[in-house]
Amino acid sequence: MDMMVILFSIGASFLLAVLLGPLFIPVLRRMKFGQQIRTDGPQSHLKKSGTPTMGGIIIMVALMIAFLKFADKTNEFWVLLVASLGFGLVGFLDDYIKIVFKRSLGLTARQKLLGQLLFSIIVCALLYSMGHSTEVSIPGTGWGVDLGWFYYPLVVIMMFAASNSVNFTDGLDGLLAGTSAIAFGAFTIVALQTSSHESAVFSAAMVGAVLGFLVFNKHPAKVFMGDMGSLGIGGGIAAVAILTKTELLLIIIGGVFVLEMLSVILQVASFKLRGKRIFKMSPIHHHFELVGWSEWKVVTVFWLVGLVFAALGLLFVI
Repeated sequence: MDMMVILFSIGASFLLAVLLGPLFIPVLRRMKFGQQIRTDGPQSHLKKSGTPTMGGIIIMVALMIAFLKFADKTNEFWVLLVASLGFGLVGFLDDYIKIVFKRSLGLTARQKLLGQLLFSIIVCALLYSMGHSTEVSIPGTGWGVDLGWFYYPLVVIMMFAASNSVNFTDGLDGLLAGTSAIAFGAFTIVALQTSSHESAVFSAAMVGAVLGFLVFNKHPAKVFMGDMGSLGIGGGIAAVAILTKTELLLIIIGGVFVLEMLSVILQVASFKLRGKRIFKMSPIHHHFELVGWSEWKVVTVFWLVGLVFAALGLLFVI
């Protein structure tokens, strides 16, 4: 793998995102594509109401231009394209409905799940057509289990889990942009180690795109990525883990996303079963806000935790 291609992918997508920001943000503002803030969330967030959202378009455009330029148009290319753009499209529709109807919720849960299921099935069909291995390896061991046809339900579960857990993480200025840059940076190295050219280029391009977006999304954010960005990122990272045959490693490298999702599951389960909440608010980043941490402190601590998880994950492949 030519490292220059990886560096160019990062640099090109970063530069594109930085250039696209000043073009798209004023347009989103003029079109009144402002974020609707949950009234039951931290009160400090109410001042963010009206901040332009749907900034995920900056990430996706920068990512795709760089990816199209530096990747080979193989079967893996199409899997990555469908996973990221497909899930990004579901997020776009969700964002658009929120904005047009001025509400904090867009697509219904069923509509969103159906959209995610559709693109997950397309990914499965592409994997089957390219003869993708159905064996799942256990990180750090020489063991693996061939799941046969059961591998495809696993792919669907991974796509759902990754996209929704990443979506839960998008709640504070710069939180998801930073943690996803770290996770994709780790997967760039994983892809290089596994000689997956398209996955390496895609991951590198995503690193540049989200870091470029972070220029405008850092606290105080000038724009939010919305579901278009978060679902597109989630679909993309699941596809990279699948193509590099590091399916289980995603749980470690994406540890922050896993914790965010678990906090929501535990909160809901606890309230339904015991009538009590475990956290002041979920996802867990809001809990730390409500116990007195500043938004910037929560974000930087979560970035550091993301770095630890990424380093732990890389220990299994380096």
